[in-house]
Amino acid sequence: MSPDASPKADAQTHLTFARDVADPLPLHVIEAGALETWLQAQPDAVRTWVTASGFEAGLGASLLVPGEAGAPVMALAGYGTADARARGRFHLAAVAAALPEGTYRLEGMDADRAEEEALGWLLAGYSFGRYRTQSGAKARLVSPEGVDAARIEAVAAGEVLTRDLINTPANDMGPDALEGACADLAERFGAKMEVTRGEDLRAQNLPLIHAVGRAAAQAPRLIDMHWGDTGPTLTLVGKGVCFDTGGLNLKPGSSMGLMKKDMGGAATVLGLAQMIMALELPLRLRVLIPAVENSVSADAMRPGDILTARNGKTVEINNTDAEGRLVLADALTLGAEGEPGLMVSMATLTGAARVAVGPDLAPYYADDAALAAAIESGAARAADPVWRMPFHAPYEAMIEPGIADLDNAPSGGFAGSITAALFLRRFAGGTRYAHFDIYGWNPSAAPARPKGGVGMGARALLAALPEALDL
Repeated sequence: MSPDASPKADAQTHLTFARDVADPLPLHVIEAGALETWLQAQPDAVRTWVTASGFEAGLGASLLVPGEAGAPVMALAGYGTADARARGRFHLAAVAAALPEGTYRLEGMDADRAEEEALGWLLAGYSFGRYRTQSGAKARLVSPEGVDAARIEAVAAGEVLTRDLINTPANDMGPDALEGACADLAERFGAKMEVTRGEDLRAQNLPLIHAVGRAAAQAPRLIDMHWGDTGPTLTLVGKGVCFDTGGLNLKPGSSMGLMKKDMGGAATVLGLAQMIMALELPLRLRVLIPAVENSVSADAMRPGDILTARNGKTVEINNTDAEGRLVLADALTLGAEGEPGLMVSMATLTGAARVAVGPDLAPYYADDAALAAAIESGAARAADPVWRMPFHAPYEAMIEPGIADLDNAPSGGFAGSITAALFLRRFAGGTRYAHFDIYGWNPSAAPARPKGGVGMGARALLAALPEALDL
């Protein structure tokens, strides 16, 4: 695909299970401690081959076993020890990447593990090939018995959308293109979409979105998508800062290099929205994405400016690089006006969150204990790790500058993720609310997760929804 092609095509690459395959190759998944027992049940030729090959069932190891004619009759996948597996996830994705092209059928794995590993296998086939030819795993998998193949495929497709959107650089993924990706998604699933752009943002009382994005060549906008007619209402709000220079508080080059991913919250809620719509969950979905670029020009907002938000609160701008919470504030206020049963924001919001939990965990905030329990349970089932952080009320004073109602960038450097979450909660209107401060980027390759854009928290939320919304 040429660099000029629309990102929509790449974003909708579906990784699917092999179907209608007459004779897939058995892939025996063997834990390290069970190898001897397994070998004892095999013919002499198999025992001899496996032993001579030095296969010890270590995590991620693989081996093809030939028959009398020399062609493979089975494959082995090492599953290591429980301690080794606890240090990662999607372990069979490493095997998928190592096996030769062909179709395989899992043997010796229970359905609970098979669901996670089957998803990882599909995601091992992901590659971002918009600008140069790349390839993921070539080995195909037959859907394991006892798993919901359609659900796993829908989850994988949503993750692919998220990754492709994040991986696309800002010259091809500005507010115009992000709106186009939303429109494509809405068209495919019969959703309705409205967009408020440019000066209309001020006319429609969305002033903070306008203030952050007005310096950019592409107009700022608020994308509002609706899907579903019955059931409880879920509102997803995603930060869509397509590139963040820091504004007049310009970032240094070392901090600006990954800022194409500052729309990772928008990409993640769109991936989750696709999963929800593809699975036809019985709910009413609303997706709100403030899509802007935080740029530098004569019209850029300034440090020291005091802006009035949609809900009437005044905000002192002490750092123009703390723009994400501003665009989310107006979107959250609008979302709360619809009185949803649950509202969730997702944003690549603070470096403090990365310092606290690193790149692999999605920290989240929720006052509702039952909602938090549902998210924790969903995260464990979906192999999508999260970590609950506190809306710590004593820190509220840190976001109150005195000259205005709120400060967008408290000084001192303490509790940066918490104070950002407290800021956002001021705009949630008392709704049942959760906020995810995600990273959206895998800094080094791991099984099923190549270096680059990655969804965080979406699968946990998807798994939590039946309990969280009583579906």
